[in-house]
Amino acid sequence: MEISRDCVQGSEEWKLLRLGKVTASRIADVMTKVKSGEAAARRNYRAELVCQLLTGESQENFCTTDMQRGIDLEPFARAAYEVKTGMLVDQVAFVPHPSIDRASASPDGLIGEDGLVEIKCPKTANHIDYLLGKVPPTQYQPQMLWQMACTGRQWCDFVSYCPDLPEPLQLFVVRFPRDNERIAEMEKEVTQFNAEVDEIITKLRAIK
Repeated sequence: MEISRDCVQGSEEWKLLRLGKVTASRIADVMTKVKSGEAAARRNYRAELVCQLLTGESQENFCTTDMQRGIDLEPFARAAYEVKTGMLVDQVAFVPHPSIDRASASPDGLIGEDGLVEIKCPKTANHIDYLLGKVPPTQYQPQMLWQMACTGRQWCDFVSYCPDLPEPLQLFVVRFPRDNERIAEMEKEVTQFNAEVDEIITKLRAIK
């Protein structure tokens, strides 16, 4: 497994490593299905990658308030997870898919030989939903599965951290296991998606 540890997630170097590649944070857009036609999220993401490959620019320059909250709180969440579980988080920046070109993941950390960790620092209402639900949130399952596809890992601990609540309720941890059937489906879809990106680029370059 090829791992990049020398750059920091969010840095310009990191953005260039991800340029034109399907990433775990956007894999749900690739997998989005609608009853008729093509989902807007899939179409828009494909156009975004086409643009990245044509211009050589990442275009990942936006940062919402929620994203900044996650950046600011992640170190505290990571420390809380390490204390609660007794496991150390090996931070990594970028992991390419072992067999699919232009596909990658940037997990929040590797755990031991078989695990990963995915850290979220959501608004209080969402964190409460996770505490009460006691299961890995559906919306983040594709992201965790794609991280497992890229790293070969067998499980991912979903971590939600919210310091606004009393200390016993600030950290939620639940393990999400690898699902080879779902991963195979995702890999098939990403391969097709990348072929569509290539086809569009070829057609655009032929325009005079």
